[in-house]
Amino acid sequence: MNTRKVESFDDLIVWQKSHAMVQTIYQATTKFPKKEQATIVPQLRDAAVQIPINIAIGFKKRVKKAKSFYYRNALVSIETVRYLIILSKDLGFIKDVEELTEHFETIERMLKRLIRSITS
Repeated sequence: MNTRKVESFDDLIVWQKSHAMVQTIYQATTKFPKKEQATIVPQLRDAAVQIPINIAIGFKKRVKKAKSFYYRNALVSIETVRYLIILSKDLGFIKDVEELTEHFETIERMLKRLIRSITS
């Protein structure tokens, strides 16, 4: 088993997965209608980007309470993205959301475990 030391936020698998999800969302939103490029698209992209950003900031914090705060903010951003994806699907802008939903759920579980590990 590889037990490489985590030295940077980008060593965290949860960050890697959230970064990959952001890229997927960016690709998916390029196909949205022009009129949505100024409304849903920026909101969705911003919320998605906030997930790995908050994980990165949280990683640098040394105080457990601060670390937990940023990781919890990432969880809030996941919920924001989840809703915007549901809305986008219902409006017909995204067809298949199952893969994205699986990514959200995986990242959410990983973040919750990370939060538990630093708060216990």
